[in-house]
Amino acid sequence: MKNIDILIIGAGISGAVLAERYASIGKKVLIIEKRNHIAGNCYDYIDQNQILVSKYGAHLFHTNEEAVWEYVNRFSDWYLWEHKVIARVDDKTVPIPVNITTVNELFDINISTEEEMQIWLEENRTPIEKPANGEEAVLNRVGSVLYEKMFKHYTKKQWDKYPAELDASVLERIPVRNNYDDRYFSDIHQALPKGGYTQLFENILSHPNIKVVLETDYFDVKDDYKNYEKLFYTGPVDRFFEFKHSLLEKLEYRSINFVSETIDAEFYQENSVVNYPGTEVDFTRIIEYKHFGNQISEKTTVVKEFTVDEGEPYYPVPNPRNQEIYARYKTEADKLIDVHFVGRLANYKYFNMDQAFKNALDLFDKLEKNNQPLYKTAV
Repeated sequence: MKNIDILIIGAGISGAVLAERYASIGKKVLIIEKRNHIAGNCYDYIDQNQILVSKYGAHLFHTNEEAVWEYVNRFSDWYLWEHKVIARVDDKTVPIPVNITTVNELFDINISTEEEMQIWLEENRTPIEKPANGEEAVLNRVGSVLYEKMFKHYTKKQWDKYPAELDASVLERIPVRNNYDDRYFSDIHQALPKGGYTQLFENILSHPNIKVVLETDYFDVKDDYKNYEKLFYTGPVDRFFEFKHSLLEKLEYRSINFVSETIDAEFYQENSVVNYPGTEVDFTRIIEYKHFGNQISEKTTVVKEFTVDEGEPYYPVPNPRNQEIYARYKTEADKLIDVHFVGRLANYKYFNMDQAFKNALDLFDKLEKNNQPLYKTAV
């Protein structure tokens, strides 16, 4: 592609949305993607058992943002999916988030009303006005016994840090219910794209003004691209600066090792996602993708997730040390003209899927407030 107006690094949510928005106002957009596929961590495909599976873990779309919901519906049809998660705790199976059923099962009691559940929570929680870390955040909400059973060791497996070593925000976002609601999310819109996420991204990127180059590391070819109006970078922020600022420390990220297995049975487990918060196993959860969309096949595919330090970066590790390091990178990033850092890795901040869509849409609107996009019609 000649005469590039917009250069985007990464073909995940942030990169794809910005590419589509700029293409819609007539800009020529080039996306450079290191992997051999689009859709970032949302990428899914049909496996050997004819089951639609996600390569990088289950992605559940949920939002209260009407603008985001309207946007994603332009590019795919969706079906209702109210996600539910269960956990194996003390040889019992209980719903997550914590609700009345969870407490009744684990403590062999008989709470039946919201008022009784609220009383139980108040009697068992450890009141902390301003939680300073993840441990205090959980103790403040559910108390020490549930903290030990469901949060402490799961957090250690996922982050290689106990809750006390993480910001309170990491665990404050985990919901606790005082009723029987066993849905993992409570947003107005909860759905999955018919045909999967990859086809959603294919539709987003189908504009003739967009070209995608796969299996290319931007840092190997960056000198080939100079004359563009804006660059949007969605990769790890420390990677962007590592050649210029070698004295800056690297940021911590967590990765995931996905171990897939074919089971010669109709189903392996009773739910799409089963968490294992205890120390009896070293994986965090098992996902059985056949449950999503009521898929039919003779066999089933299950994936165990082991969170690790090495590999593709998935999660920033939010603690004071990393926030201090990121602040120094942010200072360097703010000095650059027409270079924008977008998304979870570039902003060193956890985003839900809808937040990632909104973040990219808002950035486009902020930068191009005088340009009116030509909206595509819904698929």
